[in-house]
Amino acid sequence: MKGKLLVIGFGPGSEEHITDRAKKALQESDMIIGYKTYVELIERLLDGQEIISTGMTEEVTRAQEAVRQAELGKKVAVISSGDAGVYGMAGLVYEVLVEKGWKQDTGVEVEVIPGISAINSCASLLGAPVMHDACTISLSDHLTPWRLIEQRIEAAAQADFVIALYNPMSGRRTRQIVEAQRILLKYRSPETPVGLVKSAYRDRQSITRTTLEDMMNHEIGMLTTVLIGNSSTFFYDDLMITPRGYQRKYTLRQKEQPLKPHQRLKKEAEPWALEQVVVGTSSREIADEALQLILGESNQPKEYIQQPIQSIFEVSVSPGVANKKFTPKQMITLAEIVGDEGSMEYTQDHHIKLQVPTSNPDLVVSELEEVGFLLAPVGEVLTLKACDFCEGEKKDSIPYAEALQARLGGMDLPKEMKIGFNGCGMACFGAVREDIGIVFRKGAFDLFLGGKTIGRNAHSGQIVAEGISPDEIVELVERIVQEYKEKGHPNERFHKFFKRVKKVCGFEFQDVSPSLKIELAPCGD
Repeated sequence: MKGKLLVIGFGPGSEEHITDRAKKALQESDMIIGYKTYVELIERLLDGQEIISTGMTEEVTRAQEAVRQAELGKKVAVISSGDAGVYGMAGLVYEVLVEKGWKQDTGVEVEVIPGISAINSCASLLGAPVMHDACTISLSDHLTPWRLIEQRIEAAAQADFVIALYNPMSGRRTRQIVEAQRILLKYRSPETPVGLVKSAYRDRQSITRTTLEDMMNHEIGMLTTVLIGNSSTFFYDDLMITPRGYQRKYTLRQKEQPLKPHQRLKKEAEPWALEQVVVGTSSREIADEALQLILGESNQPKEYIQQPIQSIFEVSVSPGVANKKFTPKQMITLAEIVGDEGSMEYTQDHHIKLQVPTSNPDLVVSELEEVGFLLAPVGEVLTLKACDFCEGEKKDSIPYAEALQARLGGMDLPKEMKIGFNGCGMACFGAVREDIGIVFRKGAFDLFLGGKTIGRNAHSGQIVAEGISPDEIVELVERIVQEYKEKGHPNERFHKFFKRVKKVCGFEFQDVSPSLKIELAPCGD
């Protein structure tokens, strides 16, 4: 009878953070093998299983014994705190099996059961410090040469990763965390936020918020995880927060954009790019200067290295709600702003979507607005698609289209939403096919809801009202959009929302999608 290895990550140790699968795996096992402290954390979940516990540095011995017992036909649970695949036992178990020539189809069965790693559990207690690119580095040189660990710290520091340091210090290992701090201070401000979390979600949990310069003045031990922020991480009301850095999600949501602590359009948002070069200085010279700073061969003051900051800024531009004509000056401006590194994409909505590498999105916005562009955000937002009103000849309804754009354009929604707006009853621009269709006819508006533009069951929207007064149309559409915003599920398109809720602003849903009958092909397939 073949045995089975259950390599279990049980998270931080509190019962509510252990997955159901991990609990069941423990209960179905014949034997539990683990570090003594870890066994004590999950003892309450055991029911008479044989237990083998060893010391902190005996990981290889535990893995070998687990494999041996499984080959004897037993179900063996090998336990790790956090996640078994992140500085846990999964890798060592597989290494022992590989050395023995194990194969998946003929050898003992192996199941790795994931858990919450310390970087996640500690981050949740601090706030949101790992919202951008992050890495984990163990400072234990028990299984990894210290020189290699130093190189990893150096690389992560230069790349401005948020860093989680595991196993930072023990009774016999005290210099590694000091060396790590020294390396990090070469590249980061002394005021960089640092979180020290000990025994996350356990009885002796403690949380300390400090800085990179001051971190060694606080207690750090083997049960501590050290979370070091990047150049944009900040403390706010005892929370440690790292912005995601995707600037387009924080721009163009409103005409006036006051900068609040949690809304950063700062240069620190994306410290990855090295594209900006000082005039008269070659990139090779900059690289040589940086290398000299690292090696200590420069006469310049030993300050942390501040890198130029850039990110990709996305925005949609158009000549206007009714105007569909670009001027030569506008096209020249687009070319200059996008340059060789950015991109332009013409969309079916008569917009041009820009992707611009920049460290100053506000400047991009002002330059586009200066030449008369109408700007809108990109993403799960509301977009108004209006006809050209016969090049302005049928102009009576244009003010209402512009009012809708001013009120609703760019609004964040559960899913991208389009309002189609036609200036006459011909509806040649296809407004009736959009999520909300508005057609100006005989001095009043007809309203369509729930159109679907693509797919085999594409269909026009359901006409829900005719002859709506111009004085009422903007407020009515705004109420419909607000109801969708408040009640729609994430990623739920408006036509599905309308079908699910059955009634929006008093308008009842009727299924207008065509029923399809698929005819057989001549060959019979």
